[in-house]
Amino acid sequence: MASVGQAHCAPNLTLLPLPPKCPALNPVENLWQFLRDNWLSSRVFPSDRAILDHCCHAWNKLVDQPWRIMSLGLRDWVHGC
Repeated sequence: MASVGQAHCAPNLTLLPLPPKCPALNPVENLWQFLRDNWLSSRVFPSDRAILDHCCHAWNKLVDQPWRIMSLGLRDWVHGC
């Protein structure tokens, strides 16, 4: 049994330490970046309610596009290396 902090893997695998809290490794960060880049950036809102309404509209627009969510969550370097 491995002790805490140790992992056993096949001899042909090399474990690489990953930085903690790295947004590039979190697929959800891709969704937020897509929302910012396409529907939430470069706008001026008259009120807090307008911000909330616009964010909800953008989120619902994204939810209606499941193929886009899937493509944003995939990483070529994870699935095709």
